[in-house]
Amino acid sequence: MSGALRRKIQEFVPLYTADALILRTYKLGEADRIVVFLTRDRGKKRGVAKAARRPRSRFLGALEPLTEVRVAYFESERRELVGLNYAETVRSPLALGGPAKAGHYVGEGGPASAFAKATADRSAFAKAPADREAEHYVLVEYVAELLDEWAPEADVDERLYRLGASMLDGLAAGAPLEPLARYFEYWLLRLQGLYPESPGTLSAAAQAFLAGSRTVAPPLVGTVPVDARTLRELENVHRALIATHLEKTLKSDRVLRELRRHA
Repeated sequence: MSGALRRKIQEFVPLYTADALILRTYKLGEADRIVVFLTRDRGKKRGVAKAARRPRSRFLGALEPLTEVRVAYFESERRELVGLNYAETVRSPLALGGPAKAGHYVGEGGPASAFAKATADRSAFAKAPADREAEHYVLVEYVAELLDEWAPEADVDERLYRLGASMLDGLAAGAPLEPLARYFEYWLLRLQGLYPESPGTLSAAAQAFLAGSRTVAPPLVGTVPVDARTLRELENVHRALIATHLEKTLKSDRVLRELRRHA
């Protein structure tokens, strides 16, 4: 299609702009990408980013998972996919992997995990930069994948958008990654009405962490007292609830477990 013809068609197709979170992308043809993104005010969309895989693409760096962007796209009722015009990066999770801040979390017992290990001469949240970088990226993928699975097509739920954006706040503040993951899972399940109202099977320590999570924003999750055993307990409970609802295991969840196995 010529540029002139494309512009002529676009005159009759509405152009929308929106704040959005990139959830995932797929290759399309030789140079394009299909992009799944969650908008604040119009729900989840799927669109085509033309030439996004070329070295000088105008989308360069803006289509990584959980990147907060300002997007413009054309949408037609006759087409399932929207046409992405541009995506301007507001915040990238790849630039938010700062050092972990000190807090109350202390590893205890069992084999050291990618999330839980701590060294004797550092705070309980500190870890080697390479370890945190790997865990940081996998957590970003995990959050983006869960948001994608939970957000229905074109159904507006600003709470999901705000939850995803708040994870960027937590990463920017250097919040400890494993408590941040449990915080995200808890709020995602709670917002969808899937968290048991009376979690009587949880230990007192787990219930205390959840109570604290209801009173702080993600950047301060490291101030909520919790230990490694309690985080493992919550992880198992949350993953069981998520798997029951989605009826499958997430790809990023498997990667998280591999990280822990080889830590």
